[in-house]
Amino acid sequence: MHAKEEISHMDEELARIREKKMHEMQERSRIRGTAGVISLHGGDFSRALQKYPALVVDFWAEWCGPCRTIGPIIERLSGEFGESVVFAKVNTDDSPEIAGHFGISAIPTVLLFGHGQLIDRIIGAQPEETFRARVKRAFFSGEEDS
Repeated sequence: MHAKEEISHMDEELARIREKKMHEMQERSRIRGTAGVISLHGGDFSRALQKYPALVVDFWAEWCGPCRTIGPIIERLSGEFGESVVFAKVNTDDSPEIAGHFGISAIPTVLLFGHGQLIDRIIGAQPEETFRARVKRAFFSGEEDS
């Protein structure tokens, strides 16, 4: 009987862990909002420049430590700005032609495009507030910062 009780206790503990993880995933999804961060490759990039009047693109690679610190910032800002600004990622290892076209020589580099035109470039890992301020300046220049 003791072994059955122990297995039952472990099943209950696993159920609690699963529920906690599910809640965390739902919370991350809620924070990110409906816009999300899109991944761009090859021809997708040109279409995105034409389709989205306000586009922020994070150039990154999996092996890049500072890129991993920028990723969550980009996700949070995507949720914060909603559908007003589209956030995207380009893996420079998978799409070196796009990185080369824009002269990306260091990552992370974040490019801000307004109506298909490059309007700002942020190189290196920066604080979240720096990214937020630059996005606001690029796309909401007539509005007061909050």
